[in-house]
Amino acid sequence: MIFYFKNIFFICFLFTTTLFSQANRPQEPKEPFNYTSKAILFTNFKADSIKLAGTLSLPKGIKKPVVTILISGSGPQNRNQELAGHKPFLVLADYLTNNGIAVLRYDDRGTAESEGNFKNASSFDFATDVEAAITYLKTRGDIDTSKIGLIGHSEGGLIAPMVASRNKDVAFTVLLAGTGVNGAKVLETQSRRAAELAGIDSTVLDENQKLTTIILDIIRTNSDVEIIKGKITKGLNDFKTENPKSILAPAITPTLIKQQLSILESKWLLTFIRIEPKKYLEKTTCPVLALNGSKDFQVLPKINLEGIKNGLEIARNKDVTIKELEGLNHLFQTAETGSMQEYSKIEETFSPIALEIIKNWILERFK
Repeated sequence: MIFYFKNIFFICFLFTTTLFSQANRPQEPKEPFNYTSKAILFTNFKADSIKLAGTLSLPKGIKKPVVTILISGSGPQNRNQELAGHKPFLVLADYLTNNGIAVLRYDDRGTAESEGNFKNASSFDFATDVEAAITYLKTRGDIDTSKIGLIGHSEGGLIAPMVASRNKDVAFTVLLAGTGVNGAKVLETQSRRAAELAGIDSTVLDENQKLTTIILDIIRTNSDVEIIKGKITKGLNDFKTENPKSILAPAITPTLIKQQLSILESKWLLTFIRIEPKKYLEKTTCPVLALNGSKDFQVLPKINLEGIKNGLEIARNKDVTIKELEGLNHLFQTAETGSMQEYSKIEETFSPIALEIIKNWILERFK
């Protein structure tokens, strides 16, 4: 979801494009699979006993394999993380299961076959869904219940440390484009980079960043919605008064301010802006693999990987692998620019290099 005003780019959310394409998807697996695939249901008793539907894929010939839970990014997504004409979680699950690793993936609450209300949920609520999946896996006799790990993409890479920090029996976490800085910083940097890719002049970007910072800082440091509305309105109007020569001053109108205030209707967004990943990374002691693509514009690699590294160092985590993968975008596709418009046009769903790194890292520890 993106907010535009003329050529102004205020805030770009983590929600990934839902544009569809009929292009060839050579990596997408087709039945029959060389493993067992079971439809499953599990219950989140912390959320009005909602039932979550998913798929558990089990490798053949391994009595009790290591298992990982896939955690999707922002926005309502099904168990395959279906977006932009791709099914990244289907490709990832198929690859890992064919290499001896069991995988549980599920429809987000309120999506596809899962119960619940997605719109009124935050990252904290989604974390309880993951914990419900862990509880379910512990009841099964066909996986190694002492080797349950988490693989989270984007917001899922924030949720995974949330869960691991308070569940010490999580065996490992893989953070794919996970956040290492607070949500306000993620949105601010994401917004600027997206605008750069759209060719917007740097002068506009500099001024726009000042306005974005006003909005995000107010949300991050206040909890009462009415107070936030008043402060944002005053902050933007004050900027216009104090900076009459700013290229964006004429754009600050009641209509524009109303548009910006609409973001306060999202519980998810307000929560995300305020979340500090370091709070959870500093308590995550299980093995961690953190990957990001060099062309990721939604979760910029350098500041986020550095934030993850710093948090895990405070945790004194002794098994941390952090890699920036050259040429990959937010979806871990091999990309030219990394822009959102490329997602559906690229045939590749998930970089084979990234898939191999994930697989090897897990098997080196839990074969």
